[in-house]
Amino acid sequence: MSQVLREVDERAQLAGTNKFELLVFRLGKDQQLNSRELFGINVFKVREALVMPKITPMPGAPKHVMGVANIRGQIIPVIDLPTVVGCRADGLNILLVTEYERSVQGFAVEEVEEIVRLEWSRVLSAEGAAVGGLITSLARLDEDEETARLALVLDVEHILRQVLPSRFKTGDEMVQQHIVNIPQGAVILYADDSGVARNQIEKTLRSLGLPFIGTKTGKEAWDRLQQLAHDAKAAGIPLRDKVAMVLTDLEMPEMDGFTLARRIKEHETLREIPVVIHSSLSGTANESHAHSVGADGYVAKFVPDDLARAVAKAIQPN
Repeated sequence: MSQVLREVDERAQLAGTNKFELLVFRLGKDQQLNSRELFGINVFKVREALVMPKITPMPGAPKHVMGVANIRGQIIPVIDLPTVVGCRADGLNILLVTEYERSVQGFAVEEVEEIVRLEWSRVLSAEGAAVGGLITSLARLDEDEETARLALVLDVEHILRQVLPSRFKTGDEMVQQHIVNIPQGAVILYADDSGVARNQIEKTLRSLGLPFIGTKTGKEAWDRLQQLAHDAKAAGIPLRDKVAMVLTDLEMPEMDGFTLARRIKEHETLREIPVVIHSSLSGTANESHAHSVGADGYVAKFVPDDLARAVAKAIQPN
């Protein structure tokens, strides 16, 4: 048990270091390319990996849902991940029990390869190159750039909305009225590498009547923020009249949200900008990490009213 606790603590300490651990697995042979690619998801999103348990089929289950499994007394849906991405597995031998956006589900995979600790700088955006929006990025697993193996990092938020649309909100179900005022000419700067998440965020911000600038990585947000700070200084206006707040995801290529928040809060000029972390990695541990790097708030994806409240609280704390 002490070894397990040490491993959990080590992973927790990666917050803010721009490092993470990727669980690498295989889904079988791609039916179009006839190749066997490596896939990956963040270890933080995986509760456990276990030998495939008994699956109980459910009449009328959505496409790609094999049925349900009883995992330690909790009944969860089990998704045939190979068929979602267009692969044919020799067998579905392992179940990855994951938690996303306050929901627990299992992904059936062919086999698990390894866990690799990486810097986010070794993860490159795949947007525009990936068909269907199922892949957010490519992770270089080895040091040598020329010979390194690549893992396709899945956009699990996109997959879950495609497979289990009734369980996940689309971003336009705000049921309460929220009033948020920001200075004329100011914007909300947000960063998220998932196209689905960006669409959700923008729907909510539009509903609040808030102008925004969207970016796809922490590095892109950092560069944009520095430019906005330069523009504010050149115009002789307070920075908060340019940027009302920063909203950031955690998992992003090049620079993660923890690192982005820490850099902002350590910067002499930028530290006055409120930062809210918005992530599918729910749980008190991640909230604690968010506060440790100076973030002003943490909100789990994706409930539009919760996001609206977090934005209002960060911008108007009193």
